[in-house]
Amino acid sequence: MDAIVYTTNTGSAERYAKLLAQETGLPVYSFAEAKKQVFSKAKIIYLGWIMAGSVKGYAEAAKRYRVCAVCGVGMGQTGTQIESVRKKSAIPADIPLFTLQGDFNVKKLHGIYRPMMEIMVKTMGKSLAEKADRTSEEDDMLDMMLHGGERVKAENLSAVLDWYRVQR
Repeated sequence: MDAIVYTTNTGSAERYAKLLAQETGLPVYSFAEAKKQVFSKAKIIYLGWIMAGSVKGYAEAAKRYRVCAVCGVGMGQTGTQIESVRKKSAIPADIPLFTLQGDFNVKKLHGIYRPMMEIMVKTMGKSLAEKADRTSEEDDMLDMMLHGGERVKAENLSAVLDWYRVQR
């Protein structure tokens, strides 16, 4: 493995990338930095934020590098939504995909994503709040929408690190 490369909007993917770098000893770069410093076709672990079920930046990273694993960072709990994210992002079945729960703060979102998420929080949040038989995952999602939340934790990387140790 040559490097960890990430794309972030609010900083959660970057925080996970840096935590992963501490555990693996791999160098870590934002995608913009990697374009200048990581050779084409290098073996990388790619981390990107999840927007509308798709890992942002994955397709571009896959064109430039040999992506050995993908970590999608979103609002869902760590380890959930694997198949839907894989399908929506067109990640081949032979590339491991890990989902990691990130932080959520609408005010940290940039560009068009902020008003989009404000609308999503209002509509989906209202629907979840009115739902009588919410799952624990739905309760967590509603809590994040209403109050924001810090969910980036080193222990969420355990499955990624287990996979990485087998690769060496």
